[in-house]
Order: sequence, then structure tokens, then C-alpha cells
Amino acid sequence: MKPGQTGLTRLISATRYSWLGLQAAWRHEAAFRQEAFLAIIGIPLAIGVSRNITDFLLLTLPLLLLMLIELLNSAIEAVVDRLGEDPHELSGRAKDMGSAAVFIAILMAGLSWVSIPASIYLDG
Repeated sequence: MKPGQTGLTRLISATRYSWLGLQAAWRHEAAFRQEAFLAIIGIPLAIGVSRNITDFLLLTLPLLLLMLIELLNSAIEAVVDRLGEDPHELSGRAKDMGSAAVFIAILMAGLSWVSIPASIYLDG
């Protein structure tokens, strides 16, 4: 974004760059595509499974959070790869930590998708 942009011009530019980022993730990151498909299936399914808005949010927000973290992980990987292909302890650590963040987000989504339907079933 160019310095000095404000107001509506800044908002339009930021939206354009965000859209370009989503397109790049879709085009270059298989994990992002898989997680997007999971959200495309999971969000409508959450509408049918949920008893209330809280259930719906507890099912859908972890899916969106997973996509968000995957975007950040992909950005970290792109920057590390841009800096060089030579093995370096810090590069490996950055990539591993990004991967760990994705793993934790997957656990969160899984926990929600096991817990909420189980509580619905057990409640009756």
C-alpha cells in the first residue's frame, strides 16, 4: 500500500491486496485449499447441527481460524524461502513454529466438532 493513502482509497487498496493474498494462497497452497473446502462443507453443516448461535460460532470460528493461521504459516514459509534455500536453524524453527500453529488450530477445530455435536446428542 502506498504511503499517504487514507479513507476510502486505503480501504479499496487494502481490500484488493487481501483478495490478491487469498488468490495466491488458493493457487499455491494445497493445505489452504483443503482447509477452505473443509470450511465450505463445515459452515453449512454447522447451520444444520447447531441449536443456537453459540453452537454455530463454536463450530465455524475454529474453521475460519484454521484458514487464518494457514495464511500466516504460508506467509512465513514464503518469506523464509525468499531469504534463501540454505538450511538455517532459525529458518527451520520459524517454519516448524508456523506448522505447530496450524496443528493447534486443527486440534481446536476438531475439539469443537467433537464436543458440540456430542453435547447436542447427550442433551437430547
